[in-house]
Amino acid sequence: MHRSSVDDVITQLLCISFVCISGQCCFFTCRLYEYHFIEENKSWYEAQRYCREKYTDLAKVFDMTDMSRLRNSAQNQGEAWIGLNNTGGNRMWHWSLNHITVISEKSFRRQIIEGCYRVFSVGFTGMKKDKKTLHLIETFMNWTQAQSYCRYNHTDLASGPDQVDGEEMKTLFNGRPMSVWMGLFRDSWRWSDGSDFSFRYWDMQLFNDEQNTKTCAMTLLNRSGKWSSDECDKKKHFFCYDDKLILIKENKTWKDALNYCENNYKGLVSITNPEVQGWVQEKAKGADSPYVWIGLSYKCTLGLWLWVSDYVVCYDKWATEGKTEGCDMSVGVDRGGQHEWFSRRNNETYNFICSKW
Repeated sequence: MHRSSVDDVITQLLCISFVCISGQCCFFTCRLYEYHFIEENKSWYEAQRYCREKYTDLAKVFDMTDMSRLRNSAQNQGEAWIGLNNTGGNRMWHWSLNHITVISEKSFRRQIIEGCYRVFSVGFTGMKKDKKTLHLIETFMNWTQAQSYCRYNHTDLASGPDQVDGEEMKTLFNGRPMSVWMGLFRDSWRWSDGSDFSFRYWDMQLFNDEQNTKTCAMTLLNRSGKWSSDECDKKKHFFCYDDKLILIKENKTWKDALNYCENNYKGLVSITNPEVQGWVQEKAKGADSPYVWIGLSYKCTLGLWLWVSDYVVCYDKWATEGKTEGCDMSVGVDRGGQHEWFSRRNNETYNFICSKW
């Protein structure tokens, strides 16, 4: 067995061991926020004000797991506001897979234009960390149907430049001229707290974004939680969320940041899956420094990168050539671009992200 293969096996075993033995927040189920169902009738803006005063904001939703949690937090089976509204501003491009950021519209202008005419779908299934297997679905569907199919049967529509322009996509086509859907869409809907989360769960029998003039979103608990919209002044129950992460806009060394988080909150954040990465990305956008510290550092005695929560690195988002191992190295997340990870010297000073609970 090659050395790299042995290292992969050891890492996977360590991941399993830490998940089963540590007794801490398991990275398969760990959530960075709590939902609260409020059984008071308020307009969307009244609900927004209430959530901001009592919690963090009106609820935002990252994925289907969040939707299950949202529905399970309510006994009511009617309609309830969530934190999405149509600003009427510029329509922004998003990847269907939530944690991938669109760098620029120009770089994808060819795909964007062709996207209106694509007729097949390409879904992918996540395998080992950072490895995706693409599947060409040769069935005619519209974009929304293709997205639903891929999410139900695989993971999502192909998202991000590595997938849509990668060699595996070209291999799938095998030289055949073909138009396919990819996971890129645009709309003018925004989350109340300013997040760029791209997850959408519209009930297409009741909702038409192109013709719709109702600008506040609600979840229909009696229709599997799918979404529609209504006039914002209507009175409804609503969902708030309480955030687990906080961005500290003070420049500190990694060790000083660690001490601050441990003294005032739980600790520096550990990123153990793409969802946590997505939430960290949202926080990082508001930083005053080029990087934000997270709770990952290199332990010379073990020869491993370890989280402050004692997890080994089972998920990562290292930048190309961004990983440098050394006794005085910890990790900063890039404030812009793809919010990748970079090794930085511990004595450099940046903003940082703490975990509250």
